[in-house]
Amino acid sequence: MNLNLLISFFMISTLLSANPLQKLIDKVALKKGQLPTSPSKVELKKNEKGDWRLYINNVETAIRGAGGVIQPGMLEQFKLAGGNFTRTWGIGTLEDKVAGGERYIDRAWRLGIHVVPGLWIGHERHGVDYNNEEQLKKQRDHVRQSVRKWKNHPAIAMWGLGNEMEDPVKQTPNPAVIKELEILAKIIKEEDPHHPVMSVIAGSGAGKIKSIMQYYPSIDILGVNAYGSAAGTGEALKALGWTKPFAITEFGVQGFWEVPKTSWGAPIEPNSTEKSKTYYSSHKLVFDINEGKEMCLGTFAFLWGWKQEKTSTWFGMCLPTMEKLSQVDAMTKAWTGEWPENRCPNIKSISAEFDGKVIEAGRKYIARVDAFDRNEDSLTYEWVVTEEATVQSVGGDKEPVPKSHPNLILINNEKDCVMQSPSKPGAYRLFLTIRDGKGGAATANIPFKVK
Repeated sequence: MNLNLLISFFMISTLLSANPLQKLIDKVALKKGQLPTSPSKVELKKNEKGDWRLYINNVETAIRGAGGVIQPGMLEQFKLAGGNFTRTWGIGTLEDKVAGGERYIDRAWRLGIHVVPGLWIGHERHGVDYNNEEQLKKQRDHVRQSVRKWKNHPAIAMWGLGNEMEDPVKQTPNPAVIKELEILAKIIKEEDPHHPVMSVIAGSGAGKIKSIMQYYPSIDILGVNAYGSAAGTGEALKALGWTKPFAITEFGVQGFWEVPKTSWGAPIEPNSTEKSKTYYSSHKLVFDINEGKEMCLGTFAFLWGWKQEKTSTWFGMCLPTMEKLSQVDAMTKAWTGEWPENRCPNIKSISAEFDGKVIEAGRKYIARVDAFDRNEDSLTYEWVVTEEATVQSVGGDKEPVPKSHPNLILINNEKDCVMQSPSKPGAYRLFLTIRDGKGGAATANIPFKVK
């Protein structure tokens, strides 16, 4: 573990020890004893209804999954919410230390959580040349060695061969990329005949699906990252002639490319309460109701954690201070049929005269929120101004965190906020975080521009 990872681990551990999440972690039952040295029995077959389903050790197992469940304490929170599957984007995550000081993969097994390890496949936009034999050999060797190392771990359910490697922007992928997936899948099956292979693409566009059906017959499960269109994925795949199982591998809030924008092009982000409704309905529709559900193995919510992508809160289901957001409550309800004992704060509305407007510099403005807590917990309010993100990343590539200006908040910690607009022209957002002191939170933001 390098120094930066060590510092990060201790920072998270310190937060965890002071957070209500720790009380939940203490309640989680763990499997005892030595880890088995043989893999779980994993099969894809149709049940008595004719639906494709995943069977693990002869038990039909619907995927109640999430991605990004990697911070210490998050696996336990995820388990208590009713989750049973996680996916990673890289193989290195399996060895990361989590709660109890255990490796991620071992802790997952003790919690009864199945893991889809990500075998990262290079993207052309990152400089990978699929006509370069040296690069391809290196990638094939990495896949072979990774599978050989981990194939017998009992927590592994399937292999995640690549994520959006076909390019999230292209409608028709480079055939060389899809053909290489076929070669890599055959390598996996040579090394490990006991686990299915899933490859993840961005959306279910006709060009991508037809290319996979033509060049990639060894795929067992299609993973589809979809946001606003998630609920209709099964129907879209059936219309294109897809007959194999699929899973929604990223879903949740509408993407920043799918929502209305301000006059200067800033996407308008739903608040956490609004997001939770989309999480719940997308899962229920694609898995339980809509056409094509017979091919759907389940879903992976995105993202059980936090990240900067367009904003610091767009895709996160938790805060860096470890509180959960309403999206977690929504998935708990979807997976278990019951709401959690402690519900997150609910935002009815957030308003300001400068919402989505171009305003003057150096003036005072008021914003207010109408929020409540179903458990009648006392709420705290934190307002902060940040600059708008300027990096236009693609496919979730890493973004720098924009600069914040806490000194511009003149009255904080109240439902009503008094803000002084920045002196520097440009695009900004006023962010609000609400906490209930019991491990629940809510978020919202207002875009504005200073002329």
